[in-house]
Amino acid sequence: MNANVNDEKIFTKPFFLVFGALLFSALVMYALMSTVTEYATALGSSATIAGLVSGLYIFGGLCSRIYSGNALEKVGWKKIALVFMSIHFLSCLLYFVVSDVTLLLAVRFIHGIGFGATANAIVTIASDVLPKKRFGEAFGYFMLGTTIAVGLGPYISGFLYDCVGPYGCFGAASVFSALALIFIYFVDVSAHDPGNNPEKVKKEDDGYSGIEKVFEIKAIPVSLFTALTSLGYVSILSFYRLYAVEVNLTTAFSWFFIIYSVVLVLSRPIAGKIQDRHGDRIICFTGIIAQSVGLFLIAVYPSTLTVIVCAVCAALGFGTLNSACTTIVTRNSSEHRRSYAVSTFFIFCDATMGFGPALLGSFVSATSGYAPVYLISSFITILALPIAVYALRKGN
Repeated sequence: MNANVNDEKIFTKPFFLVFGALLFSALVMYALMSTVTEYATALGSSATIAGLVSGLYIFGGLCSRIYSGNALEKVGWKKIALVFMSIHFLSCLLYFVVSDVTLLLAVRFIHGIGFGATANAIVTIASDVLPKKRFGEAFGYFMLGTTIAVGLGPYISGFLYDCVGPYGCFGAASVFSALALIFIYFVDVSAHDPGNNPEKVKKEDDGYSGIEKVFEIKAIPVSLFTALTSLGYVSILSFYRLYAVEVNLTTAFSWFFIIYSVVLVLSRPIAGKIQDRHGDRIICFTGIIAQSVGLFLIAVYPSTLTVIVCAVCAALGFGTLNSACTTIVTRNSSEHRRSYAVSTFFIFCDATMGFGPALLGSFVSATSGYAPVYLISSFITILALPIAVYALRKGN
């Protein structure tokens, strides 16, 4: 049996195509999210509004994810991917005409709409082309696309912002989005794409109504505790450049996402194998505790050392959990409910990442600075632990 498992190839042409689509679409998200708050403040916005500018992209994604869970099964994976990736690309070009915060908010929302359904479609397609007996390991490798984007995105955008200004960031995002569209175009999922068999989809969908037209109920507990950890992560992503200036650690924080990505690249395939062999709880519990500790340290004891420790802890936290929990919800759902499970998972994460920056930005003041953002995020992250214990109480 083990020989058959090992014979299932991971690194195939479809793998590299979906990996490329994920990598370049994620690069757009993380490149812009890490600098758009700074751009918003340069346009005269407050920290709260700057947080909203950052999070509105995710909120737009939340709206399209709600739609896409059902649409992926009714219209088809490939068609939804191409339509919303086109919106994602065209939205990148709109940043070049932004002249005030109000317009920036509108563009961020439209851009997010393109992103949400795009991400759902890519992950749903990947869940079909990846080998099933090595799914945790294969999905870990696939999600390295996001890992690389998390490290390179903020680094590239920060470099371009400092050297050539915000339009350099917008240009890079446009190129990344175009490449993602090209990669997904060449993925062949015709054999299993529900868009090619609408009669079968209608028959399978007849037994579901109400909330199940949007959510996969079984995916909600896992999605909920992952969402709480995503709030802790987005606190770093949205405000780290501003916090770095405040605590005079700009050099240390400039390496944060590089360290984060290196740790994830090294740990994620190992985490995938551990998850396949020893269950989900060891990965999830460790990740939640690690992230909470890392956020607490940079809030209370900001230094070069704690920034490095926090980067490692964040990688073991949301970085690992994002892949591990996506694996859980897709693995535990039936084939025709997989897109709903993926949609449910990302709806919950998007909700916290969308509203989180504005919520956390409200705790910033002239006297307290940005430290409370990370202290509160640490507390919110640890609240995910009892939910994870409940969600993973069976079958692990």
